[in-house]
Amino acid sequence: MSTLQHFEHDIHAFDAGYVRPLLAALHLVVERGRVAIVDTGNKDSLQPTLAALAELGLTPDSVDYIFLTHIHLDHAGGASLLMRNFPNARLVVHPRGAAHMINPTRLVAGVIAVYGASEFERLYGEILPIDGQRIVPATHGLTIDLAGRELLCLDTPGHARHHIAIVDRRSNSIFTGDIFGVSYRELDTDGRQYLFPTTSPVQFDPTAMHASIDLLTSYRPPVVYLTHYSQLHDVDTQAAHLHRLIDAHVDIALREKGVGDNRHQRLLDAITDLLLSETAHFGCRLPAKEILEVFATDLELNAQGLGVWLDAQRVDEKAIDHSPIPTTSA
Repeated sequence: MSTLQHFEHDIHAFDAGYVRPLLAALHLVVERGRVAIVDTGNKDSLQPTLAALAELGLTPDSVDYIFLTHIHLDHAGGASLLMRNFPNARLVVHPRGAAHMINPTRLVAGVIAVYGASEFERLYGEILPIDGQRIVPATHGLTIDLAGRELLCLDTPGHARHHIAIVDRRSNSIFTGDIFGVSYRELDTDGRQYLFPTTSPVQFDPTAMHASIDLLTSYRPPVVYLTHYSQLHDVDTQAAHLHRLIDAHVDIALREKGVGDNRHQRLLDAITDLLLSETAHFGCRLPAKEILEVFATDLELNAQGLGVWLDAQRVDEKAIDHSPIPTTSA
């Protein structure tokens, strides 16, 4: 069954087929028969992508660009497979991520170390190197021309240092990857959308995240498009909400500063309590059990990310010279 959604200005979204329905959306920008794809899901995303193109009367040869908002594998795990199937495409990725697309050895090893080889194979299959000649480093301010339609790349750290957002100059909407949080359609209530930040490891930086959100809202987008999951409206209101919840995550982390045993579980419990309190205030009608099922992976990753961030603060503090200022006697 088709999951293709059609938005204004020839922007389309469809389910990537990643893990569960409505978890990850891929987006197509179409201009005069030429296509840009934003994010790639995993190995299971090729067939939905081909089906979406066919439904729009397009072919694999129509794809000129594939954008990666960042190289976490729920966004980039299908990149090498899609690049092999779309012969005209060039891959647009943050300069910090480009080397990992050319040589994915370290990227793959890191994921296998966390999830194991069998789980990696199940989700991602074989991730192959991508020819560096087909890669465009998405430096801040780079403009990509899609058949005369400008797509502006912005450096947006905070979730990851290799994160970009893409401003579609025709619609003034922005593809935000994970920097603008996650908003799952199961929680939509009376036409309103619930948004929650993602502080996943290993490069969560709250100061940078706040600044990136402010940068995006400075463009006054009428809507933004999240990978998790697709179009989000009421952007200014949602940005203020996101700022507040990022601060709430930081407060949760700082309460555990210097605390030892079972820190991860306490972080996870506190983030879970925050989510349930916030969704209740929002008026979400889903039972708590279903809310937690929807956010299970995000809660775990957010707790991990706060733990890594806390450890980084400790390293920074140890690097400061706290010795007394030497004095001289007359």
